[in-house]
Amino acid sequence: MAIDITIVIGGQAGQGILTVGELITLAGQKSGFYIFANNEFESRIRGGHSFYQIRISDHPVEAPDSNVHLLVALNPETFHIHKTKLTSGGIVLTEDAVNSATEQILKVPFNDLAEKTGSKITANAVAAGACLSLLGAPLERFKEIITEQFHEKGTEILNKNLMAAELGYQAVKTESFKWSFKWNPDPPKGVLIDGAKAIALGAIAGDCRMAAFYPMSPATGILVHLTSFSDDFPLVVEQAEDEIAAINMAIGASFAGVRSFTATSGGGFCLMTEGLGLAGITETPIVIVDAQRPGPATGLPTRTAQGDLLFSIHAAQDEFPRFVFAPSTPVEAYETTARAFNLADKYQVPAIILVDKYFTDSLFTTTRPFQAPDVIQNFTATDEDIADPKAYQRYLLTDSGVSPRALPCVGQSLVVVSGNEHREDGHISEAVTDRISMVDKRNAKTHSMIKEMNPPKAYNGESELLLVGWGSTQGAIKESIDLLRSQGVDIGCLIFTDLWPFPYDTSYPALSKAKRFFMVEQNRSSQLGSLIREQTGLTASGSVLKYDGRPFYPSEIVEAITRINRKR
Repeated sequence: MAIDITIVIGGQAGQGILTVGELITLAGQKSGFYIFANNEFESRIRGGHSFYQIRISDHPVEAPDSNVHLLVALNPETFHIHKTKLTSGGIVLTEDAVNSATEQILKVPFNDLAEKTGSKITANAVAAGACLSLLGAPLERFKEIITEQFHEKGTEILNKNLMAAELGYQAVKTESFKWSFKWNPDPPKGVLIDGAKAIALGAIAGDCRMAAFYPMSPATGILVHLTSFSDDFPLVVEQAEDEIAAINMAIGASFAGVRSFTATSGGGFCLMTEGLGLAGITETPIVIVDAQRPGPATGLPTRTAQGDLLFSIHAAQDEFPRFVFAPSTPVEAYETTARAFNLADKYQVPAIILVDKYFTDSLFTTTRPFQAPDVIQNFTATDEDIADPKAYQRYLLTDSGVSPRALPCVGQSLVVVSGNEHREDGHISEAVTDRISMVDKRNAKTHSMIKEMNPPKAYNGESELLLVGWGSTQGAIKESIDLLRSQGVDIGCLIFTDLWPFPYDTSYPALSKAKRFFMVEQNRSSQLGSLIREQTGLTASGSVLKYDGRPFYPSEIVEAITRINRKR
C-alpha cells in the first residue's frame, strides 16, 4: 500500500508546535521518505491558533494534503478546528478533555510525562515520541534524531529529552493505528530545504556581495540565512533602518560594482518603488525579492498570497524595463535567483523575484542537486574595453540599449550618474531630443530581454483542458492534474516562472492549442490571466482563485474543476 500520511500539530503560539513538527519531519526524512511540511501561524508571540502540517510519503510530494491522519491537539481549540479534516481511522492525540462521539481520541499526559524528566519543556519530545510510536517508527531512530538536535545543548538537556521521547513512545506503544506503516532503514532521498534558504543560496551562487534589508515577514528568513553564510563568503549583510534605506544601500553598492540584493514583502516593496525607479533611470542592476503576503497595508502578515504580480511589473513611475520571475520549487528558486543576478548585470536593469509566505516557510524534499554556475560573467567595462576612456559616456546610445558600464574610480573613465533625465554623458538634461533618446534607449533592451525568458513548464501540456498558474501553486496544481486524470479527465497544466518581459512566442502556441484553459491563482482578480489576455489576446475560460491567506490544497482545485465540468 502506498504511504501518504499527514500529521497536524496544533496549539497556541509558544507551545512548542514547531519543535514537535521538526522532530517528526527529520525522523521521516532520515528514514528515506519524501517530506513536505508547512507552518501556519498567526501574527502573535503567544496565544491564537497555529499548526504545523507534515506530509510523509513514499513518492514525491510538493503540496499539503487536506486529509489529516494524525492530529496532535495541544489545546482543545485545535481539535475543534481540524476535526472535520480527520480521515477514516485517524487518531487525535491530546491531553485535554474533548467531547467527541465519532473521532478516536487518545489521551496522553504530555506535561505530566515531561515533569518526570525534571523539565516540563520536554513535553515537545513526549508528543513527538507518541506520534512516531503510532506511526510505527523505530524508537532508536528517533533517539538518533534527538541526539543530533540536542547534543550541543549539553548532556543534561540531551538526556532529559531522550527520556521524554521514550516516555511518549511507550505511552501509546500498545495502541493500534490504521495508518501505521513500515519504516525501512533507507537513506535520505535528498535534502530538506525551505524556499527562503534556497533563495539565499541562489544569491551566493549568483555572486551576491552585499545584501541590505529591513525585517518584514515573510522575507526575513532569506536575509537570516544570508547572514549565516556571511562568515564563509565575501558577503556583507546590513540591516537598515527601513525599506527605503535598504534598497538605496543596495543600489549604492551596485553602483560601486558589487552584485547587490534586498528582500522584503509587498508593503516594504511599496516603500522601495522610488528606489526601484532610481535603479531604472540610472541603469543600475539590482535584485529584489518580494515575498508576497495578503494586503493592503499590514493585511495578514503571516499568511500567503499572489497579489503583487501586476504591481511588480508596473511599480515605480513611467516606463523602464525589468525582469520578473516567480520560482516554484527550491531548486528553481536557487537557479532563478542566480540567473536574476546575471541578467540584471547583463542588461543593467532591476530583477524582481516573486515568492510568498507559503513558499519561503515550507520544507520540501529536494533530490536534484544545486549546481552553481561554472563561470560568473563580468559585464562591467574597463579602460581596455573603451576606445577613449577620457571621453567615456555612461549612457552611450547603442542599438541594444545597453551602454558600456564603467565603475566609478576604476580607471580613467569619469562616471557621471543622476536620478534626473540626462544626456549620454550622464549630465542632467531637459532637452527634447535627450529625453526621447534616453527613453527609447532604456526600453530598447526589452527586445533582447524577451529572448532570455524561458517558456512556461508544461505537464501533460497537449491536453484539451489546461490549468495555468505561476510560482508556488505548481505543486498543488500538478497533484490536482494527477487526481483528475485518474478520473478520466483530459487535463494538463502550464506553470509560469518567467513572467516579464512576457514570453509571448512560447506561451501563445501552448495556450492556443487547448480547447479551454483555467487560471489557478492566489489573488482575487486572476492577475496572470489579465496579463495573458493583454499580451496574447487569449481569454481564460474561467478561474480557480483563493485569497483567504491559506495555500491551495490539491483537493480544492479538483473540486472546483469538477464543478465546472458538471455545469457544461
